[in-house]
Amino acid sequence: MSEPRPAAGRAPLRFLTFRVEAAHYALPADEVAEVVRVPALARLPQAPAGLLGIGNLRGAALPVASARALLGQGEAPAPLATARAIVLRGQSPVALAVDAVGELVAIDPDRLEEAQASALVRPGEAFTGAFRFHGERDVARILDILPLLATAFAPRARPARPPAAGPASAPATPATAASAGKLISFEADGQEYALPIEQVREVVPLPDAVTTLPLGEARASATEAVARGVMVYRDRLLPLFALRALLALPPASATRSAKVVVVKRGALWLGLVVDRINAVLPLDPARVEPIPPALAARVGGEARLKAIFRAGDGSRLVSILDAHTLFREEVMQRLDTHDATEAATAASEGEDEASFLVFRLGGDEYGLPIAAVDEVMKVPDTLTRVPKTPAFLEGVINLRGAVLPVIDQRRRFDMPPLAEATRRRLIVLRSAHHRAGILVDSVSEILRRPKDSIAPAPDLAGEPTRLVSGILNLDQAGRIILLLDPDELLTRTERGLLDAFAKAGAKTATRPAGKAGPKKA
Repeated sequence: MSEPRPAAGRAPLRFLTFRVEAAHYALPADEVAEVVRVPALARLPQAPAGLLGIGNLRGAALPVASARALLGQGEAPAPLATARAIVLRGQSPVALAVDAVGELVAIDPDRLEEAQASALVRPGEAFTGAFRFHGERDVARILDILPLLATAFAPRARPARPPAAGPASAPATPATAASAGKLISFEADGQEYALPIEQVREVVPLPDAVTTLPLGEARASATEAVARGVMVYRDRLLPLFALRALLALPPASATRSAKVVVVKRGALWLGLVVDRINAVLPLDPARVEPIPPALAARVGGEARLKAIFRAGDGSRLVSILDAHTLFREEVMQRLDTHDATEAATAASEGEDEASFLVFRLGGDEYGLPIAAVDEVMKVPDTLTRVPKTPAFLEGVINLRGAVLPVIDQRRRFDMPPLAEATRRRLIVLRSAHHRAGILVDSVSEILRRPKDSIAPAPDLAGEPTRLVSGILNLDQAGRIILLLDPDELLTRTERGLLDAFAKAGAKTATRPAGKAGPKKA
């Protein structure tokens, strides 16, 4: 136990009291920055039991530790209405989640009782003293919080990894090289369309609040009716257009799966409303075919198509669009009334930004650099199981002639199986030395953010922090997205295993995907 704090003269010492279950504790008031409600938390994969997650404190990422876990008392069965987070001062602030905050008290230094603290201390606890309050009825132990945090979350430096030879099925290619030649595919009226990734800024959910603007003229053309209105996007108004209407497809009411594909057309950013986001596809030029002349000659929606891409085994046809020809000129002329300042601002955006694919596991959101994502696909109907491999390895698939290991991220992160698996997706991920598929609950959007808006991963969490390369804090939406490091995600424990997959095919037996995941996604 630490030595008691010396009293500063005869001035009283101020403490903030709080409760964990029925026990009273205290922290020196000068160690407390503020008290807030426990924020919504993003859970860190495989984090220590004492770390509840990463919270959002007015736009800043804040690690939230559990007082119960630090004191060896386990976690509450359900969040308490009285629970609060005590934000501690320091260069790297951390919050301490407690069952209830009591009061700010002033204690004479002579009333501090070291002996009382020694009598009540339990293994793993650290106190600097104790005092009686509430008319001598209750005893509050003064928590020595820094040693507890240091013990529970001892930071570990990221060790340098020796270079590893990539597997035969995935030559060692830098992740940044994988970003070229991709399509972002989406659906409208049950048909699949795509745009080249370089024409897409982001893919975001369609907000509930979409403002429909009056056309202003009784003679407004039918073409202008494709406009859905405007939405707030990055503190400006984004014009919205329905892909169904642009392609002369039957209209449909908005659903929760509807997305907005933000594309650039000249100096303008425009929103393309689609039924749902579908996949990220690698663009193989050999699989791209021109539009048949009979369709190219038409003046309807088919004339907007640029080419046809044969995805998968070649039977899946994806119509490639072009943002430059998708919007009719008369619509663009009416929109092109913005001033030069806004045009210059839009043109300068994206110069120092990073793009991320966002996916879900349970109630948590994670992001991967889009440059490290080869493609996103539906879960195959069958997987080939590899004997004597870790439980999180679902098996392997043959992806266009290459053996691809498939990792279940739920099992990898010690999460329970997914009950409803219809939206599961397989992300084909490439790190510096490996290539693998990871099973996730769903893929939700593609985000582009300035690099300086990405907060570093906190040092507090130790080993699991190595999985997290940064934190994307979407303050206005109340969301925190943990950005994962592809190298750590794929190579932390299974580097040697992934390197051997090129030789594993002859030793495997096929099993239905229903035992490893859904039959359909």
